[in-house]
Amino acid sequence: MQVPPGLLRPALAGIVPYEPGKPIEEVQRELGLERVVKLASNEGPYGPFPRALEALERAEPELNRYPDGGAYRLRTALADLHDVAFDEVAVGSGADGIIDALSQAVVEPGNEVVHGWPSFPSYGIYARKLGAEAVQVPLRDDRYDLEALLAAVTERTKLVYVCDPNNPTGTMSSRAELDAYFERVPDHVLTVLDQAYFEYIDDPDYADGIKEYFKAGRRVLVLRTFSKIYGLAGLRVGYGVGPAEVVTALGKTRRAFDLTTPAQEAAVASLDFPGELDRRRRVNAEGRSELVQILTAAGYRVAGPPVGNFVFADLGEDAQPWFEALLREGVIVRPLAAFGAPNAIRVTVGTHDEHEFLADALGRVRTATAAS
Repeated sequence: MQVPPGLLRPALAGIVPYEPGKPIEEVQRELGLERVVKLASNEGPYGPFPRALEALERAEPELNRYPDGGAYRLRTALADLHDVAFDEVAVGSGADGIIDALSQAVVEPGNEVVHGWPSFPSYGIYARKLGAEAVQVPLRDDRYDLEALLAAVTERTKLVYVCDPNNPTGTMSSRAELDAYFERVPDHVLTVLDQAYFEYIDDPDYADGIKEYFKAGRRVLVLRTFSKIYGLAGLRVGYGVGPAEVVTALGKTRRAFDLTTPAQEAAVASLDFPGELDRRRRVNAEGRSELVQILTAAGYRVAGPPVGNFVFADLGEDAQPWFEALLREGVIVRPLAAFGAPNAIRVTVGTHDEHEFLADALGRVRTATAAS
């Protein structure tokens, strides 16, 4: 059946939707593999905190009820954590959900959204869905070029996204660079500082966007998530801290019940575990170093220094055949054509055993490639 001409918005015609990493079960089913290691989606290798699991169990008897659409307990807990007002905390289905709701609240046809490239595709996808132009600013040495971002801003620019650390290259902007950026960014622009990997980073030059910019009066929305170090990717809980007027607008554009009751309860229960956060941060740093060694030994150029829970490797040629070859060996990594880097892969930090499995698979793929 054909749809009537003009039914679908023209702005959608050129959009390539975001493609998630392949699920383990799908690869096992398609390729008949007994073991598959997923190092593709920047998930943490560890599950929810024990109290989060207990909270999920407690929530089960009330699943016949709709969730709290305003996420009162979660927003209150986050406001207390960051010492901000309740009405300065927005929540959504992952940080991606906040980006979607913000785009709907702010962007109109004819507007511009500025972001680095290669970077997280959702910044541009959501802008183009609404008929706006996504202005892609090339990275410099695999890092966000904040000077070039500022140069790309026009009177039509509504949003500037700074992905820190950048996904997929894993590199961060320094405090001095961000300080200089915020001194110069025009008043008509809202900056979105995406710090989805904040809890992994121990570099003293990495700025806390909430404490150092939002609370200092900068016009910024800072994004965080429970999907990474907290081990709640399957529940989709993200949040933003920013101006109350922006948060109110986000409440009008996000879906009313996009945060389920289990998601809210598990997120609240995850907030008071500084010792476990420190442990996961330390183990991640060790695993990240191990990944860098493995990929460098395989002859790839690794972007760096990486500071999150993933590593970017430039293969120097089309990465899709390498992705497919590794897939046949039971390793899922992320080819990055959709992120603007067709010759690169992104590899998530896993466990030591998973890294050994990857190293062995890389060895077999390289041997087979050399022999062909």
